[in-house]
Amino acid sequence: MNKSVTTYIDALKSPQKEICRKLRAIILKTFPEIKEEMKMGVPWYGKYYIVGLKDHVNLGFSVSGLTKKDKDNFEGSGEMMQHKKFFTLKDINEKELVKLLKLVDKQTSSEFCR
Repeated sequence: MNKSVTTYIDALKSPQKEICRKLRAIILKTFPEIKEEMKMGVPWYGKYYIVGLKDHVNLGFSVSGLTKKDKDNFEGSGEMMQHKKFFTLKDINEKELVKLLKLVDKQTSSEFCR
């Protein structure tokens, strides 16, 4: 685990801190070899990012290369990145989230390599 990412998450208020910790754990469990780094001021994991906001947390996904139907799983209108919002820990459905992580990993272009 990247110390800068830990520092970023630890500085967040609750419940964003706990949500980020859970999302981070799911990403690292799903992809044990993934590179974890700080980029643009937030934690990045190749094709994914986590950002703690005022009242929620966004988990961003590279959607480049996904079909329109697959993109419907995400929020936002970005061509390259879209996200899922989490307001509480209860909003995190680990099984569904792992499916989305793997979908993006499998289908997106290699421009966001691990």
